[in-house]
Amino acid sequence: MKNLLKNRIVIGLLCIITALIICFGLTPMFNNALTSKVELVRVATEIKAGDQITAGMITTVETGGYNLPPDVVYKKDDVIGKYANADLYKGDYILKSKLSDTPMLKNEYLSGLNGKNRAISITIKSFAAGLSGKLESGDIISLIASDVGESRETKTPDELQYVEVIATTDSKGVDQDVQEQTDTDSKDSEDSELASTITVLATPEQARLLVDLEQNGKLHAALVYRGSSETAQKFLDAQEKVLEKLYPSESEETTDESQNSGSAQASSPAGSSGTVSENTGSAGQG
Repeated sequence: MKNLLKNRIVIGLLCIITALIICFGLTPMFNNALTSKVELVRVATEIKAGDQITAGMITTVETGGYNLPPDVVYKKDDVIGKYANADLYKGDYILKSKLSDTPMLKNEYLSGLNGKNRAISITIKSFAAGLSGKLESGDIISLIASDVGESRETKTPDELQYVEVIATTDSKGVDQDVQEQTDTDSKDSEDSELASTITVLATPEQARLLVDLEQNGKLHAALVYRGSSETAQKFLDAQEKVLEKLYPSESEETTDESQNSGSAQASSPAGSSGTVSENTGSAGQG
């Protein structure tokens, strides 16, 4: 009985000590972290990918220091004179990953491919089909197919609900939304052409479907979202979940094929796409 009483006393003391540590140690530290202020750099006016950042484009603000991104920039001097790797919008934090010391050159976006997704272009067959020439790099679009097959159906494939635009290109092969450091910047805007193709990031399954619809129908782009890359990624994540449901056995089949093939066939660094059913187009009917 005495041992039991002693154990209860020890446990009680430990609980009291733990409570005191939390109340007078951890809680004040947590509150200090929430209330502490830091000065960091924010975007004052919209900055396009490839733009060189000047002092007038940014501002410094005081904000809470808790839960900030690890690579957020705190000093103006670390930003001024550098180039934006992506579109930046008013109020955005400036992250080191979105800055570059060198100008964005033509087709720079293609160097970011890692083997998981493909860059594929689709033809804009009418002025309206390409959102009247207003699409930009980073836009999230839905692709709608019309006049598909002999029955001339209109389809909205589930695989193509949210697709990221990485470039729009005119008939001369010049990208419209990537700055080029050339001597042709002085040309009148009247000489510029409307986009003839849209280049998007696509999985192997999406790419095969796009090729099929390109040959057997007409593709129309509908703008879904334009804004911060964080929000755009949410749309792409939602599309990825849809693809996982439509092609549930892709990864398993790829693993089996890779093991059986041995060294006879090199696999993609980011994983192979597996196989797709012969009726690729029918998967997108909804």
